[in-house]
Amino acid sequence: MFPIIPANSVVSSGTQKAIFGYGVGGSITSITNLVSSSGVVATDTSGVGTARNALAAAGYGDDKAIFGYGTTGSESSLTNLVNNSGVVASDVTGVGSARYAIAATNYGEDKAIFGYGHIDGTGSVSMTNLVSNSGVVATDTTGVGTARHYLAAVHYGDDKAIFGFGTVPGLSSVTNLVSNSGVVATDTTGVGTARHYLAAVHYGDDKAIFGFGTVPGLSSVTNLVSNSGVVATDTTGVGTVREDLAAASYGGDKAIFAYGYKGGSPTNTNISNLVSNSGVVASDTTGVGSIRNLVAAASYGGDKALFGYGVNSGSNLSMTNLVSNSGVVASDTTGVGTARQGLAAAGY
Repeated sequence: MFPIIPANSVVSSGTQKAIFGYGVGGSITSITNLVSSSGVVATDTSGVGTARNALAAAGYGDDKAIFGYGTTGSESSLTNLVNNSGVVASDVTGVGSARYAIAATNYGEDKAIFGYGHIDGTGSVSMTNLVSNSGVVATDTTGVGTARHYLAAVHYGDDKAIFGFGTVPGLSSVTNLVSNSGVVATDTTGVGTARHYLAAVHYGDDKAIFGFGTVPGLSSVTNLVSNSGVVATDTTGVGTVREDLAAASYGGDKAIFAYGYKGGSPTNTNISNLVSNSGVVASDTTGVGSIRNLVAAASYGGDKALFGYGVNSGSNLSMTNLVSNSGVVASDTTGVGTARQGLAAAGY
């Protein structure tokens, strides 16, 4: 069985278009679906790049994106560039160590970074790979920070980034800052509750937030990240506990967490929680869109967002839900693209 993990999807507010890609439907796939600046999701573009899941995606170069790594059934080091018209390039192979369950984000205003992950037979790893503003993926930088996977990453402070939390094995609360030149700092330990299967998102122009996940036991903990990269202690008990959710920026300076696995009956949820431009997480907004987990999310149209795809009760789904620039989640748009889970998304 191929590993199924929450998608890691990173965009900057202000991106105009978005793309969903790869994942697991009836089998692992290389399908992509473009999202226009007005939120229209295109039908499938199939067969570009090697099919895989448990990968990550990020924007780079102001108006482009990259998908990278994942598993084809075994670990992969493949990357696929997306140009500013949404054309996905064929595979670039063999740059960096093959791995899955990684995280990715943009940094330095126009570059990206992939970090950490898992290699079967080895376990968690601590290497990172920089992506230049022309899409060139660098070889491994190894041994910086605690090896882990199932973590999250996000940019902050206009041009810097942070990796946080994850599986060591055992759960971790370690964070690692990334400078605007791509240098990954040593561990900052012990801030916030250790967890994995969480999400992270940019808000407030230059800040970030990590939220939710598994402690073990499901969590609604959030941790704010200041514009200087300081991670705040836990804010607890806002919103329904859950894991395998997604998050995206909207409205220029706000964010939203939505969907996920909550346990109980039904096991999945369509709950969303808005994040204000001062980092206040709102209570649950319930009942918009189909319940599901293992979704992906991206920003588009300069100030809007959308959530897409996922799984519920063993059935893969193909619906998307737009988020307006005031944070209103629209009802399902169904049947666009192949139903799948464990995919990634990015704005470009």
